Amino acid sequence: MTGASSGIGEATVRLLAGQGWTCVLVARREDRLRAVADEIGGEVELCDVGDRDAVEAMAGRVLARHPAVHLLVNNAGMPARGTFLAVEPDLVRQVMEVNYLGGVWCTRALLPGLRAGASAGGSHIVNLVSVAGTVAFAPAGAYAAAKHAQLAFSRSVAAALRGSGIGVHAVLPGFVETEGFPQKGVLASRLMSRFVIYPPRVAEAIVHAVEKDKREVTVPWFPYRLVSILQALAPGLMSRFVGVSDYKPGASA
Repeated sequence: MTGASSGIGEATVRLLAGQGWTCVLVARREDRLRAVADEIGGEVELCDVGDRDAVEAMAGRVLARHPAVHLLVNNAGMPARGTFLAVEPDLVRQVMEVNYLGGVWCTRALLPGLRAGASAGGSHIVNLVSVAGTVAFAPAGAYAAAKHAQLAFSRSVAAALRGSGIGVHAVLPGFVETEGFPQKGVLASRLMSRFVIYPPRVAEAIVHAVEKDKREVTVPWFPYRLVSILQALAPGLMSRFVGVSDYKPGASA
């Protein structure tokens, strides 16, 4: 589980551990990661998923201990608020490396273990995409672009692994209140703030996607699934809606 030190990642490993899973927690913050791992009886791997060499080294260590991997959750992510016209170029690159390429590197590096897991009862890849993967949200342009790429990656890998015994699932939450994404404090729209959810609900959606073999799950379904459909059917209308949506002044990082 990447991004396991807080937020959705922490909630998910707690839920999985409670169901009997042996969890390997991957993140960069050692103190927080070890605290969570100690509480649930999990293992710790320090890794920046945006660094391909670091991911390959981490995967080598994991596979040495666990030749068969039954679940990979690509959850690590970072915010990137600001339009493409205003956001710093380095942030555009960084959010792509973490939110999109991190999942690519982890999937490729751990694929031998996932194939072994598939031969020993089945294995799954879950990509935490976000509704931003379906909606071009201008106030977080670089973030949305990375999530669009991540969703395309998830769908492509699902097709490539069809029949392999490895299930690929995309979970698309709406706005989620976490340490790194303090949505209630930064969203300018009171209406949008009403639909902010919390990590345990997303954790439940992840487990549901795996248990019920759901290819894509939007959480909560209302209103976010409708927004995604509207983006596909009426992009001009969505563009006007997004044009009047924004974050509060100062919430640009």
